[in-house]
Amino acid sequence: MIPRTAEPTLRELAKGYPVLALTGPRQSGKTTLARAVFSDHPYVTLENPVQREFAHSDPQGFLNKYADGVIIDEAQRCPELFAWLQGVVDQQQRAGHFILTGSQQFGLMTGITQSLAGRVALLNLLPFSASELRQVGLLAPTLDEAIFKGSYPPVYDRQLDPGIWYANYVQTYVERDVRQLINVRDLGQFQRFLRLCAGRTGQLLNLSALGDDAGLSHNTAREWISVLEASYIIHRLPPQHQNFNKRLVKTPKLYFHDTGLAAWLLGIESPAQLSSHPLRGALFETWVVADYLKQRLNSARPSNLSFWRDRSGHEVDLLVEQGGKLTAIEIKSGATPGKDATRGLDQWRGLAGDQAAPSVLVYGGDEAQSRGDINIVPWNAL
Repeated sequence: MIPRTAEPTLRELAKGYPVLALTGPRQSGKTTLARAVFSDHPYVTLENPVQREFAHSDPQGFLNKYADGVIIDEAQRCPELFAWLQGVVDQQQRAGHFILTGSQQFGLMTGITQSLAGRVALLNLLPFSASELRQVGLLAPTLDEAIFKGSYPPVYDRQLDPGIWYANYVQTYVERDVRQLINVRDLGQFQRFLRLCAGRTGQLLNLSALGDDAGLSHNTAREWISVLEASYIIHRLPPQHQNFNKRLVKTPKLYFHDTGLAAWLLGIESPAQLSSHPLRGALFETWVVADYLKQRLNSARPSNLSFWRDRSGHEVDLLVEQGGKLTAIEIKSGATPGKDATRGLDQWRGLAGDQAAPSVLVYGGDEAQSRGDINIVPWNAL
């Protein structure tokens, strides 16, 4: 198993909470991590119809069978179980007793908030980060290859062809999850919607325009975006709420969690095609934003990321808020940071004043640099 940054966090949480919920997209490594950390716990998956029927028809008997603790995979498949878990947890008061995993936020989080509030620690596990791949020598040698391959573990664990794997992933998992969450009558229309979303990664989310292009109403487009978010395919980056004396854009930006999936949806079939693709910059921005998000989620903390843009077009790609300070991050896919690359960061520092921490420029080259209060970080050292 490739070591995961979230492992120490998961072990620490297990010392203080009776229930741990490990959630994230399908095939992100949740089950592998849970079984490695809690190797003394038996494992059961509710994707298995026999086990699911047992848990559904006799939840008390199901939990009695695993009285000493258990890993329950895809726990959201049996919502009735959560109320019974509450009683067992309150009676036994054992830390690290039940480990729940799930790949759909709607079902899992509903069960947790209704029955297990205050008893559960939540950890979101996304696919590999750049540092996780770099530490085991699996980070791609070029930026285009890194973006093209994405970060899903099976692509690296089994050295699978990314194009074939992502095609199967969409058909096997994404479309099935959609059917479970909403009634999609025209699957072809949903596939078109998904590809249109990929073409908008890194852009402001305009639901009306997206719906028009997909032939959907505004409400349906909003519902489908929520489903993709609940399945950990996309996420919305909120705008920074502080004004800084400018009229702000208040619309969130749309990002995919994984560039390999986005590249496949865009019809990109090789790293060579990506090198001249018009969305290469947006995909690199997606890759960087996802990596910063993984750093935060791996420590079991909610996202502290946002972006800033005013109506005059001034923009900071990413803001990281910590300790009352804002770290501004500019993202440039070029291999050379030109003399104008830090202009936006310089302007931002003038507006933010004392709230501005040292800024960062992440770029597509290989050499780390420093320009005053701006750290220039190459993509492969993120």
